[in-house]
Amino acid sequence: MESAVKNEFEFRQCIGLTKSTGQRARNLRELRDLISTISIDSIFHHTYQYFIKGHSLEYTNDFGHWAGECLEERALSEYLCNIDIFAFTEIDDLRAAILGQIDIYLETFPEPREALPGDEFYFNETVSFVFPIGMRVRNLAEFLMAIKHVDQGCIYYHFYLARKRLGQDSGDFAKWIKDTLKKEALAARIASIDPFMLNIENIRYDIIEFVEEEVHSDMEIMGR
Repeated sequence: MESAVKNEFEFRQCIGLTKSTGQRARNLRELRDLISTISIDSIFHHTYQYFIKGHSLEYTNDFGHWAGECLEERALSEYLCNIDIFAFTEIDDLRAAILGQIDIYLETFPEPREALPGDEFYFNETVSFVFPIGMRVRNLAEFLMAIKHVDQGCIYYHFYLARKRLGQDSGDFAKWIKDTLKKEALAARIASIDPFMLNIENIRYDIIEFVEEEVHSDMEIMGR
C-alpha cells in the first residue's frame, strides 16, 4: 500500500486481542450449528487469524485443525483445509462453504465422534488494531532492510490480510513493487508465495531472498 507520500511504502502493524464468545462445541453437529449462527468476527478469527497464531502447517484454519486433532475426523479436516479462504470477499460466503463441507460429511458419517473433556472447540473473536509503525521506504534496497526487521504482525497485515482487503492474490508488497517500482517479475515471485504452506518467518525469508537477488542484479547492471 502507498503512504500519503507518493511512491513510498508505509509499513503497518496488526495486533489482535482474543475475546471469548462463551460458545463451545463438543461434537461436529454442535460445531455446525454454532458456525451457522456465530458472529462473522468469530468466523474471521478462526480462519484468517489462524496464520498469526503460530499455526500448524498441516492445517489452514481452526475448524480443520480441531476436526483433525480432537475429533480425528481426518477426511473432514482435509476438506475444510482445502477451502481457499482468500477466494471469498464476504465472510458469510466463507461460512456457507464451511457449512457445506460439514453437511456433506455428516450425510456420510451421521454419528461423528465426541471430543474428550478439555478438547471442546471454543469460539473466540479477535479485536484487531492496525497502525503505522513509522517506517516508510522509497526503493527496493530500503524495503529489503525493513522487511528483515519488521514484526510478524506487520508481514501478516501486508501479506495475508491485504489479500482479503484488496480482493487479489498479490498482497501489499507485490502490489507496490509492481505498481510503483515497475518490477513485475519480482512482484509475481512474491505473489506466488503460498500463504498456506509456509509460516510467517518462512514467508519473510522467501521475500528477502527474492528481493536480495533483484537488488544484486540491479547493482550488476549499474556496474557495467
